[in-house]
Amino acid sequence: MEENRQDWEDEKLEETLKALDQEKEREEKRKAKKEEKNVLRDIINLLIYAAIVFGITFLIITFVGQRTRVSGNSMYNTLSDGDNLILEKLSYRFHEPERFDIVVFRFTHKKDTFYIKRVIGLPGETVQIIGSDIYINGEILEEDYGLEPIQDAKRAAQPITLGEDEYFVMGDNRNDSSDSRDPAVANVKRSQIVGKAWLRIWPLNKIGFISHR
Repeated sequence: MEENRQDWEDEKLEETLKALDQEKEREEKRKAKKEEKNVLRDIINLLIYAAIVFGITFLIITFVGQRTRVSGNSMYNTLSDGDNLILEKLSYRFHEPERFDIVVFRFTHKKDTFYIKRVIGLPGETVQIIGSDIYINGEILEEDYGLEPIQDAKRAAQPITLGEDEYFVMGDNRNDSSDSRDPAVANVKRSQIVGKAWLRIWPLNKIGFISHR
């Protein structure tokens, strides 16, 4: 009798242990499923975050601003070769480029080539260079951006009347700049202008907003 009781208790203990093992296994499966859901949720959140970042970046680059790098010394000593700039594109959606703005525009003959110059002549104005002086509508333009006196007026030796959507641009390094004086660049149309130089972010010792006046 005592022996039968012992066998019964052993069976109960075995069943209890088996039930515990099964419950433990079910719990582990629940945890595994929960972890899978958490991982999936994290992946979805990451994808949503990446999509938002990409969307914001796209909007900023398309409508607000983008990074650009100065290549060459045509704008020296205002800007130098290798300067990294943030180009601001938003303001020209509300007003037109102004005289002395430093603008970035697409080169007429190569759509993937961009120039950076200073606006000198505005739509409808007549520009001419006599000696080292710039004349706008027959009057000398008072400005001191040129690194040196102009040595070659090129096509601007004769009066150039700008169209209603055209700008005359020049590099501050007047004797080392391919600009509106050159037939290859000529007058810059409004549709070519991408935006204006806004902030220099490199080199570190020159970080700051760019003055246009």
